[in-house]
Amino acid sequence: MSKQYRIYLDACCLNRPFDDQTQSRIYLETQAIITILNQCQLGNWKLINSSALIAELNQTPDIDRLQNVQKLLSLAKIKVINSPFIETRSAQLQQLGFPSYDATHIASAERSQADVFLTTDDRLLKKAKTNYQLINITINNPVQWLTELIQTEESNDENSK
Repeated sequence: MSKQYRIYLDACCLNRPFDDQTQSRIYLETQAIITILNQCQLGNWKLINSSALIAELNQTPDIDRLQNVQKLLSLAKIKVINSPFIETRSAQLQQLGFPSYDATHIASAERSQADVFLTTDDRLLKKAKTNYQLINITINNPVQWLTELIQTEESNDENSK
């Protein structure tokens, strides 16, 4: 994979590998997330962490799950600290109807100049699609994003032959 993507995984994504893998959708999303995290571990892509992610994840009641998710997040090479920009932007996004955490995650991803913000939250994806002109970042589901990325790279390879 050629480009070094900067990727913001929201709390849903980071928790997905620890959800019930007997459901097809959850299993597929987990495989996509693991593939993305592997690329980050190899240093090909950069995972982004944020104050918002840490705050949300710290509310996880299951300590084992929390520690497992924190291990995944330890791969992050970029950390976005809360700032006046993020607070202002988060407030603007909340005006559009995004819940507080989602708004802060999107603002953090924008601030870090992430290439993509990935989530498995259908409500968030739907709201992002509705407001895409007002959001300065691509928001997608990990399976869909990875599939599109692989197809694009394969067609680029075909064109360069």
